Amino acid sequence: MILPQKKYLETILCILLVAIVGVSFIQVLFRYLLHLSLAWSEEMARYLFLWLACLTSAYAFKTKSHFALRFLINKLGPRGQRILGSLVMGLVAIFLLLFTWKAVEYTVYVANQTSPSMQISMAVPYSSAVVGGILMLYYLLKNWWAERNK
Repeated sequence: MILPQKKYLETILCILLVAIVGVSFIQVLFRYLLHLSLAWSEEMARYLFLWLACLTSAYAFKTKSHFALRFLINKLGPRGQRILGSLVMGLVAIFLLLFTWKAVEYTVYVANQTSPSMQISMAVPYSSAVVGGILMLYYLLKNWWAERNK
């Protein structure tokens, strides 16, 4: 079954959430019922949570769900609202560009390090910030362009 393009992010978020719950449940089962401690489960849940947090931020940009104070914008006319909206969008875009650039630098820096339990490259969990930053910037620009062309 092929999912509609606009639902890929939502599907990935659901899969990540189910995976966190599953890994945590397995960790509890092994620790309290079998009296065995899994070395990798807490680390995996933490890395899945990193991915979930970054992609959820991108989802909030997609759905325009971030908190906004609109008391100043509501006092402006339509032209002023467009100008202030573009100014805010520009500032957020600059921040996201810097955020993504630094995330790429850090991901490259830690690429040769391995995680203690799972023995995977630390670039895997930290690349979540890169992907999240790119998606946030994409949805920011997409929503801004749609608003401008109304």
